[in-house]
Amino acid sequence: MENSKMGYQTYNLSILLALCLSSYFCLCAAQNFPYKAVNLGNWLLTEGWMEPSLFDGIINKDLLDGTQIQVKSTKLQKFLVAENGGGTDVLANRDSASGWETFRLWRVSDDSFNLRVFSKQFVGLGGGNKVVATSNSPSNPETFRIVRNSGDPFKIRIQASNGLFLQAKSETMVSADYQGTSNWGDSDPSVFRLTIVRTLQGEYQITNGYGLDRAAQVLRDHRNTYVTEEDFQFMSQNGLSAVRIPVGWWIAQDPSPPKPFVGGSLAALDNAFTWAQNHGMKVIVDLHAVQGSQNGNEHSGARDGYVEWGDSYIPDTVAVIDFLAQRYGNRESLGGIELMNEPQGVNLDSLKKYYQQAYDAVRRHSQSAYVIMSNPLDQDSKVLLQFAGGFNQVVIDIHYYNLYSDIFNSMNVQQNIDYINNQRASDLNGLTTTNGPLTFIGEWSAEWMVQGASKEDYQRYAEAQQNVYSRATFGWAYWTYKCQYNHWSLKWMIENGYINP
Repeated sequence: MENSKMGYQTYNLSILLALCLSSYFCLCAAQNFPYKAVNLGNWLLTEGWMEPSLFDGIINKDLLDGTQIQVKSTKLQKFLVAENGGGTDVLANRDSASGWETFRLWRVSDDSFNLRVFSKQFVGLGGGNKVVATSNSPSNPETFRIVRNSGDPFKIRIQASNGLFLQAKSETMVSADYQGTSNWGDSDPSVFRLTIVRTLQGEYQITNGYGLDRAAQVLRDHRNTYVTEEDFQFMSQNGLSAVRIPVGWWIAQDPSPPKPFVGGSLAALDNAFTWAQNHGMKVIVDLHAVQGSQNGNEHSGARDGYVEWGDSYIPDTVAVIDFLAQRYGNRESLGGIELMNEPQGVNLDSLKKYYQQAYDAVRRHSQSAYVIMSNPLDQDSKVLLQFAGGFNQVVIDIHYYNLYSDIFNSMNVQQNIDYINNQRASDLNGLTTTNGPLTFIGEWSAEWMVQGASKEDYQRYAEAQQNVYSRATFGWAYWTYKCQYNHWSLKWMIENGYINP
């Protein structure tokens, strides 16, 4: 009898185990883990380096929001400087330019701007028309018109709100009191030499550059042609099972988002879910740009490159995730919701606080949707491992590029491949734990610093990455689907035999 009972229990346990395994494998099969995915970069969130022609119709397209400029008096041969980085006078006494001598533009119109200084204050008019950098928010006294010389656009005059031009009277006196025209001679104290240090070409820049009506038309035409259902068919037929779609925070207020942003991205995202459903694919919605900017890059929706995101922005950012989860949380084609892309320079405790609240927002609408937490770029890849282990259906996203670090500058083909097979594989293995969060290589590329590499070199490099990154339990996503640079474009790489997903 006892043996019979034990046999019965063993039989029941076997059935239970079989059912559990069956459920697990059914879930994995339904999700197609690990994903072979591609990012749809520059579709619903502009990144100008991928398609610069989008900006061609903007007047003064090299003077967009966030452009960093340095200004040198042609008479004194000295750079303008916000003394102490801001909070006092603007002088003209520097032989060379660095942070205090660099001004970030806020574009008011085609030729009018606010100038933000190192301490985040704005240049404006002080007493006696002296030029100072003391205002914490710009208004009319902090608005300047940049007049460019028709023959040399980097020779400029700067007109203040009082109608007069800035002049460098001496190294310690910069004032807005020069009247009249100029012959643009170097001895004219109102003439300056403009140097552009850095530009941004993101969503804020293109929408504010074109203005509301023109931007709406440009981006509508772009979204309707850059990615179509035929592209989803191509992806599906070539072995891809998911797409990761970067979006900006303003999508939650579509079709009438705050200026300068324009509507239309939400309708396009709706289309993506339908197309994915039609072709057996999944959609990973990635909040790539958050209000205040989480890393200062153009793809974060930054206006001027400063990282402003922090505790005060958490409620609004959670609200965006809540909106996305409510709209898509129960869609069959949802692969996951990524809470934030590539945070860098943000407080880790603030990030965790946000991830907790955003996770809860997703769970209000779906118990099964995967929630993806992007690892901070400036932190160890394991920094979220213990934290994320306290949640269900959670994924850690890490990005692997053999770029953006001096260690890759001198690597040859084989050294890059060895780095993938050794360092990347070891790092990924350290993130893969029993009962822990799933792992996702949310961005990688076959581009590198190697010059003159052959097609076979690229094929070997891409194959090594696919072999290693396929061990990520949630999968990988190539950056990106389409790009003016061929090796960044997975579509081109597939069509030309470089990659076979």
